[in-house]
Formats: sequence, C-alpha cells, structure tokens
Amino acid sequence: MINKTNITGIILAGGKSSRMGQDKGLLKFKEQSFIQYSIDALTPLVSDIIIVSDHAEHQLFGFKTIEDDEKDAGPVSGICSGLEASKSTYNIILSCDIPFIKSRLLEKLLKHTDDAYDIIQAESKGKTMPLIAIYKKQCLRTFKDLLNQGERRLRVAVNHCVVKNVPTNFDEDKMTMNINTKEELKLISDADNS
Repeated sequence: MINKTNITGIILAGGKSSRMGQDKGLLKFKEQSFIQYSIDALTPLVSDIIIVSDHAEHQLFGFKTIEDDEKDAGPVSGICSGLEASKSTYNIILSCDIPFIKSRLLEKLLKHTDDAYDIIQAESKGKTMPLIAIYKKQCLRTFKDLLNQGERRLRVAVNHCVVKNVPTNFDEDKMTMNINTKEELKLISDADNS
C-alpha cells in the first residue's frame, strides 16, 4: 500500500447544503459533527488533512482550511482547490456528509491504486461515488481546464480521467451513505436510538 506520507486527505465541506437548510459538516450524529467522521476515517491513512470550505467554523477542527477558488461551482471547484493545496501525489477526497465512513473502506480503495488510473472511486450498489475516491494530483489540470470551460458536473469531469471503480460489499454499502435532508438525518438518528 502507498506510504501515508504521500497521501493527503481532502474533505469537501463548502457546499450550500440547500436541501438540508444548514451546514452539513456541522450537523451532529451521536454527539459528533458529520465532518469529524470523515476526519476520523482519514487520520490513520494520511499525512495531512485539508478542509475545503468557505465556512469559518470549519477552522475549529484544527486542520488547514482553504476556500473554493471559484464560488458556487460545486465539487469540481472544491476538488481543484484541494488538489492545488495538496503536496501529495495521492489524495483521498471525501464529502462531509457521510457519517458512516470508515478507514477500512478507504484502505480498500488504496489497495487498488496503480499507475494506470487517475481516480479510484467506490461503487456502491452499482452507483459510483466520486466523493469517496482517491485522486492523483495530476487530475488537477483536467479539472481546472473543464472548470475554465464552464463545466460544473462532477461526473463529466471524472469521466475525462482514467477511472477504476471498486465495488463495495454489503457491509461497506452503509459507509457510503450520504445524508442530504433533515428527513434522512431523522431516519438514521431514529434507527440509532431504536
């Protein structure tokens, strides 16, 4: 597996959270902020963590926090900003709304890295997860070019790179679950209390 000194963790936490109505990274599940779950999953595997966010509160987590280069341009811009700030060849990119994420799923992705691929992403129940993925630093040029052309769709940007999908097993499917609405948050909270 790749030495952790050559891996940076990048958490995208700058979204508008329009469906949730509040900053998703700071939402609490089991008394812990959503963003902390991503931090905990990354910590054993990386030498550095960068949070991409325009929210000043995210600096409280104690990691380098950078703003999106281009405002309101979605995850394509967030990934560009994160890769630009990274000093590593390999970068584990996570969204901040996946409270069930665990290091072992990220380790599985790391085991699949090789020189032939730019991006190694999880695939859960047939759906690819470009925000639970490893991006090589060299993706920056492609993403930047697309951003400059006005492209905002993450899946389009990802498809301009050489990608390997790593299917999750039944136990890992839950780790990829992202929480976008208050209803979804209530569901996982109720399930946890039952």
